[in-house]
Amino acid sequence: MQKITHLESSVQKNVVIELVAEEDFKVITKAKYFFNWKQEKENIVFKLRIEDADEILGLMSLKHFQHEERFEIKLLAVSKENRGKDKKYDGITENLIAFACREAVKLHAESACVSLFPKTKLKMHYVEKYGMQDAGRQVFLGGISLYRLLEKNEI
Repeated sequence: MQKITHLESSVQKNVVIELVAEEDFKVITKAKYFFNWKQEKENIVFKLRIEDADEILGLMSLKHFQHEERFEIKLLAVSKENRGKDKKYDGITENLIAFACREAVKLHAESACVSLFPKTKLKMHYVEKYGMQDAGRQVFLGGISLYRLLEKNEI
């Protein structure tokens, strides 16, 4: 079971990552999640929530490139209250990235790859915090770096 940490109490909470349902788009606002997520319906959109709770804490849009054995994270966001130094929970982004890695491994085994085009100011953050590799405009996880992230996120 994947977990996030409530920073004020240090209590770990089990999380669920599942497909976004059509009715979820009614509560996924740009004000809370920073992007117009309705535009992502052409991709596979997942939500992260605490087990036994309905509030969406994070969102991720994936596009599968079968011929490249790769998933691209098209969009990734945590809710407004879970950003920055005053965030409520830690581990939302890492759990979403690890989930994308697991999905890639399910389909492509040792050839699996997960990539994203980060905003310039976040590029080094993805490299340092999640072990992503710099590939110019993109960063990615593949091979050992992908499996290291998965190992770190196995409970």
